Formats: sequence, structure tokens, C-alpha cells
Amino acid sequence: ATSIQAYREMGYLPDAIVNYLVRLGWSHGDQEVFTRDELIERFTLENVGKAAAVFNPDKLLWLNARYIKETSSGRLADLVLPFLIREGLIREDDVLDKEWLSGAIDTLKERSKTLVELSSSLRYYISDYVDYEEKARKKFLTEETLPYLVDLKTALLALDGFSEKELESAFLSIIERNGIKLRDLAQPVRVALTGGTKSPGIFEVIEVVGKERTIKRLERAIETIRKGD
Repeated sequence: ATSIQAYREMGYLPDAIVNYLVRLGWSHGDQEVFTRDELIERFTLENVGKAAAVFNPDKLLWLNARYIKETSSGRLADLVLPFLIREGLIREDDVLDKEWLSGAIDTLKERSKTLVELSSSLRYYISDYVDYEEKARKKFLTEETLPYLVDLKTALLALDGFSEKELESAFLSIIERNGIKLRDLAQPVRVALTGGTKSPGIFEVIEVVGKERTIKRLERAIETIRKGD
């Protein structure tokens, strides 16, 4: 049997575990998700099942994902810190800006099922250096996309602010000037910033990564293409 501590280390939230274990042998209509106060208020022995309970790890994972989505990003920022340390993304004495980390989590929690997944997804936000997935690099960091990345770097350097509206305007001007579609620019930029082809919305990613690091990552992608690495 897997211990409670093991589930904690796998990134399950305490409230999700409590909810699942209570619901395993007890029911309240069709409701699946309960706050602790709701469990205390509604629990009755009359609704405890007589049949042997069957543990369903997929159901627990689904429930945990629900809790992550519904938990505040500020709370998740506290909960994910030990996992960031464990993965070597930060040291124990590092101090992360909680408001910034919460903003990063805002973009990721809808697609994270555990704190381990969330921590892993935060890598490209926290690390100064991103590793390119080989397939993504070969497909999107090419001579064809090089001028788009150069154009974007120039456009971002010229921006006074760094709001989503300003980013969209910069993207739109490059798209119109080159006669391309959004994905033709967004995917190479996504690879440059995250190393892969799957991420939250590109403007969300750019805002969280920030102007200075976005430009540095674009410069590295441009250099990678020019060197033919």
C-alpha cells in the first residue's frame, strides 16, 4: 500500500486526499468535491457504504487536479516551493517574488494534475537557460523563421511597456509585414522561450518571462539558427 507521505511527495494536496478518502466509503448524492467544512457538516453514519471500498488512483488524480485548479495561486506558490527545491530549480535560501510566482502559476494550474507536474512546468519560467526539445528545434528554429525572430526582438526592444496589448500589437505588425499567420510566429517564439511546443498562451508566457529574459532567449534562438546548431 502507498503511504500518505508518498502521496504528499507525489504532489497531492492534503484537502484532495481528505476529500477522496472520506468519499471512498461515504456518499452525499452525486457530489464529488467537498470543502472540509462541508464534509464535517454533511457527514452521517447512515450514508456510509456497507460494501468494501475500492481505491481508484485515476479518480484521486482527477480530484487532485480539480483542487489545484480551484486553489488560489498564492496558496499553490507556498505548496510548490519544496518541489522546486527538490527539482533543483531553486535553493532553500533562494527568495522568489511570491507575486511573480503566483502569476506564473496562474498560467499553468489549469493543466497541472499534481504539484510535481506544476513544479516541472515552472522550469522554463524560473531557469535562466532552457533546453530545446530536438524535434521542436529542428522544426521551428530555422532559416525561414529567423527573420521573424529578429523582427520580434527589434520590436520588443522598442516597446516602452510590456503589456499584453503592446505585445499583441508587436506580433500583429510582424505578421502583417511578413504575410504570415500567428502560429508561424508564435511557435518559433514558444520554442525559443520554453524549449518546446506546448505552453500557456504565448502572450502570457512572454509577460511572465519578462522583457529582459525574453529578449535574451530570442537572441539565443537567433544565434542557434545562425550557427546551425
